[in-house]
Amino acid sequence: MYKRIATAALIFGMVATAPPALAQSNCAPRDKVISQLADKYGEVSHGVGLQSASKLVEVWSSKTTGSWSIVVTHANGLTCVLAAGQVWTPNPAFAFAGDPEA
Repeated sequence: MYKRIATAALIFGMVATAPPALAQSNCAPRDKVISQLADKYGEVSHGVGLQSASKLVEVWSSKTTGSWSIVVTHANGLTCVLAAGQVWTPNPAFAFAGDPEA
């Protein structure tokens, strides 16, 4: 009886802590994600920053379509879309020289 309870608890714990399937489907090799952002949504990179020694976070957006995306690239080259949306509004106070959409 104790073994069955322990096994059930272990299985439930593994299922409860597993990453959601939806999050896994938002990841692909970097070149594939970046080309989709550029080709399908017309987005360009507006900035990058290190989240840690092995993760690079980027903000992509399009003035034309109004779409925006926040992606993270891992050291192994896997890029995941963390968030995306519409109605991107650039803030002129944060524009940098050479920004393609400034």
